[in-house]
Amino acid sequence: LTSGIDEPPDRPRRAYDLPLSSSESESYTTMPPYAGTFAKPENALKRAEELIHVGQPNAALQALHDVITSKRHRTWQKVLETIMFKYVELCIQLKKGRLAKDGLIQYRIVCQQVNVNSLEEVIKHFLKLATDKAEAAQAAAAASASSTLEVDDLEAENTPESLMLKSVSAESDKDRADRELVTPWFKFLWETYRTILEILRNNNKLEALYAMTANRAFAFCVTYKRTTEFRRLCEILRNHLSNLQKYRDQRDRPDMTLPETQQYYLETRFEQLKAAADLELWQEAFRTIEDIHGLTIILKKAPNPRMMASYFAKLTKVFWVSENYLYHAYAWYKLFNLSKTYNRNLTPADLKAMASAVLLSAVAIPPYESRTSASASNQEMENAKDRDVRMATLLGYTLDPKRDPREVLSRKALISELVSKGILTLVSTEARQLYALFEKEFHPLDLCKHAEKVFSTLSAEAVELSPASPIPAIGFDQFLPRMRSLAVVRMLQQSAAVYQTMKLETLQRMVPFLEFSQVERILVDATKGGAVSVRLDHQKQCVVFEGDQLESDTVKNHLIIMAQKLRTGIKMMYPDNAQAAAQQPSGGSNTADLLSKIEVEHKLALARKVIIERRKEESERVLQEHEKEQEEARVALQRKHEAAEAKRLEEERHTREQTRIRQEMEEKEKQEALALLAEAEKRNVGKGKKGFKIKLEEGQKLDKRSLMQDAIKEQIKERQDMERKLVRLAKSMDHLERAKREEEVPLIEAAYKVKMTEDEQYHKEMQEQNAEKHRQVWEVNVQEKKRLAKMNTEKDTFASAIVVRRSDEFDALRVEREDRLAELRALRRAEREVARRRAYVRRLQQIEEEARAASEAAERTRQEDEERARRAAEAEAEDRRRAAEQKEREALEQGRFQARRGGDGDGGGRYEPRRGGDSGRYEARGGGGRDDRDSGGRYEPRREGGDSGRYEARGGGRDGDSGRYEARGGGGRDDRGSTRDDRSTGSRPSG
Repeated sequence: LTSGIDEPPDRPRRAYDLPLSSSESESYTTMPPYAGTFAKPENALKRAEELIHVGQPNAALQALHDVITSKRHRTWQKVLETIMFKYVELCIQLKKGRLAKDGLIQYRIVCQQVNVNSLEEVIKHFLKLATDKAEAAQAAAAASASSTLEVDDLEAENTPESLMLKSVSAESDKDRADRELVTPWFKFLWETYRTILEILRNNNKLEALYAMTANRAFAFCVTYKRTTEFRRLCEILRNHLSNLQKYRDQRDRPDMTLPETQQYYLETRFEQLKAAADLELWQEAFRTIEDIHGLTIILKKAPNPRMMASYFAKLTKVFWVSENYLYHAYAWYKLFNLSKTYNRNLTPADLKAMASAVLLSAVAIPPYESRTSASASNQEMENAKDRDVRMATLLGYTLDPKRDPREVLSRKALISELVSKGILTLVSTEARQLYALFEKEFHPLDLCKHAEKVFSTLSAEAVELSPASPIPAIGFDQFLPRMRSLAVVRMLQQSAAVYQTMKLETLQRMVPFLEFSQVERILVDATKGGAVSVRLDHQKQCVVFEGDQLESDTVKNHLIIMAQKLRTGIKMMYPDNAQAAAQQPSGGSNTADLLSKIEVEHKLALARKVIIERRKEESERVLQEHEKEQEEARVALQRKHEAAEAKRLEEERHTREQTRIRQEMEEKEKQEALALLAEAEKRNVGKGKKGFKIKLEEGQKLDKRSLMQDAIKEQIKERQDMERKLVRLAKSMDHLERAKREEEVPLIEAAYKVKMTEDEQYHKEMQEQNAEKHRQVWEVNVQEKKRLAKMNTEKDTFASAIVVRRSDEFDALRVEREDRLAELRALRRAEREVARRRAYVRRLQQIEEEARAASEAAERTRQEDEERARRAAEAEAEDRRRAAEQKEREALEQGRFQARRGGDGDGGGRYEPRRGGDSGRYEARGGGGRDDRDSGGRYEPRREGGDSGRYEARGGGRDGDSGRYEARGGGGRDDRGSTRDDRSTGSRPSG
């Protein structure tokens, strides 16, 4: 059993052993002293099994703990997983939570990079055992509580034992049973959850197990109503996430950009929100909502619509409990829009109920702002503004921090949006009646009575929604207290518009569903919030509606009142002057002067106001710039100090690290040197030799290298001495063995002869015994054969009957098989025939399609050829027509030119080009007068070609024509018709 132990059983605890906790120190004191380090893990497992069988689980746990924490077994093996299973079982049995945590941490180090699934299996086993123990303890406590009914005297109310316990304690039997049986195991299970979450935190390979453990911890808190533990659990998860974002260089850190990781974190937070709502921990639920919103910012990904629907559903509960009715209504509105857009499985009844809840929540918002005091301080207003911005951010609204959130998100804006979106068409009749009653109709005396009728129908309406809805049911009775308060406020507002005073008895009769103390409380809150201006006069038993003049007119118009009183006093003091001033006709001019001065004063006041505003803005701008410069200087100085401090801390840390490493190396060398000395001393003492001693001078340090050299020399010397001894021993053994064998030869031969004689005698006896036994068996077999020979006929008959029956069956099966094969052949032949025909039909169809396509292509080609031939013929005909027209124009022009040459001879000094001669470029033209000049003696523009204002160059050059230009006569508008054809064909008449 002790063959696998390499260290002495009474070894002291090593420096690298885990520290003992106060709850575990007692177990170590009671453990036996033979829990050492094992060479093989299998030996430790066997040893632990033996110790468990003899009733020493603490010693077994220590043995397994030493194996798990040993540096020798840092390579994962399958046996280590078995050891861990046994280890966690012992930890649960002995309630050693700290030891379980230490062992799991060491095992995580072993299998983190090799086989992380093994750690997952061990943790699941650990969690299952702890849960089973807690459930078994609860069942045992319930059984013990039920066993108290088995009493001897049922008429006796209390037993003497119970009376004595009640006299010293207020606990009941169930409380004591829970404290003794259930509470320890529940505490251990809670520690198990915390341990597992601590081990699995921020590990990318164990994210699924981390999420599963967190969900089971939430279920534990919800099942057993553990509110304190739930708060601690939420804080643990927040710290894990903050550390994940703070330390980004951790090994095996989860990648927050992966979709699976994001899904795990979001699902865990939504389970946390659900558990907080089930436990009614609304403050923790609000913090969880903020965690979810922050997580979506970190992940840069919005959850899926189902999660967002659950998110807004929980927000409605949180805002309702916190009496934040405005954002409660906006949460309902967000939930309705999200469900209507993405949830296609909602029934019309679900949409109607949710739309009614949205409208009622919006109407239930108080029309005034609740105040705790008459005037709020600036700090309180800033805090309220920051709180509103946070609430709006949680709902998905982005607000300008400089603006008041109440300007963007308000009761009026929400109701207007509901009306514009058409949600009023989806709500129930009761909700629509309440909206019309509170927002549209005017009933100063009967409003509360009308509202009470609607309340009576609304209070019994609780709608169960379909499973597709994000909320299981909607109870509209939760809106009734707010609706009653709103009814009182609206009644007071409408009464203030009609009445100035009202008796308290009348007011009490007008509100039948509330006591007058509640009405008075609502009236005071509405007056504080500024919704109404009412004063209660209990002395006169009436209510005074002051409207908007509650001590405001005298403050606003005090200058006017003072001027009127002064004018009255002047009239009383100087009545004559007042009458004379009244009778003067220049009163109109004074009034005009006064009006002009008033206008000037007004303009001066406006200008002064503008100047003051500009100066104020300039001073504010200068102040802001100065503050900005100071802030930038402060930030720069702070960054400089932080950089210097960080550099100093880094240098100090580096120095401490170097010093620590040097000291550790020196200490390690010293320990190794001392170990070498102790080992050499022990080895020499064990061999009966006097060990060598080293004398150290003062201040001299142990040198490991010199000690090792001395130890090596000593070992070499010992090895040489041992070899010489072995040689001498071998020679002496050789001589002794040779002499012994020489003496053994005659003795061995004599013993061999005796053995041969005994073996021969034994062989003969065994032969005779076997022959006798064989004869007896043969005789028995002969008798049995004679007995069985009588049944040969029956046997043959039975066998032949069986053969005949089997032959018939075989023939029937063979015929059946042949028929089945024939049917299959026929079926396959028919299938092949059908397939062949289908292939033939498809081929025919393909051939027809190809022929049709070829004929269509040929027809298309023929039509194209005909079209090209037709176009070519048309083009040729057009060319011939144009050539004929051109020839006609040339002939016509030639006739005109000849006619022009035959004019009057008394013209003066005009020349026109000649067509056929080479004697000169121009020829004098006779004729005179304006008529001759108008008749064509000038160079006229060419009209036939359509180029107005240009002259045409006539042929010269190669043909030898002397004239370069030809004056074209104005032939009238009839000659212009063919010019476009000439330009389109590109032909010009040659000279």
